[in-house]
Amino acid sequence: MKTTPEHNERVAKMKFSSVYPHYISKVEKKGRTKEELHQVIEWLTGFNDKILEELIEEQVTFETFFNRAKLNPNAPLIKGVICGYRIEEIENPITKQTRYLDKLVDELARGRKMEKILRAE
Repeated sequence: MKTTPEHNERVAKMKFSSVYPHYISKVEKKGRTKEELHQVIEWLTGFNDKILEELIEEQVTFETFFNRAKLNPNAPLIKGVICGYRIEEIENPITKQTRYLDKLVDELARGRKMEKILRAE
């Protein structure tokens, strides 16, 4: 499925703080922790707990969130389908990076080993 300009705009303007609680509940419901979620977010973006908290308080959009991030060089190793979109085929950088994060959260919730989630192999 191809993303549309409208879809890309909607993703870019969505507030990270509005989605973050859903990430927490998704992983905790499956027996994972907020700390593990933060580890995954830090691996992808370089944001430690303090910076993450500031971004949440600031209510930044995903566009601002990823523009401030220092994306992990191994992020392109994140592949597969999330929310009906094949990550490798997404052309818009903000939408792609948001789907990277969605995929990592999904893998965490599904019980995948942390070293595999963090593409440490």
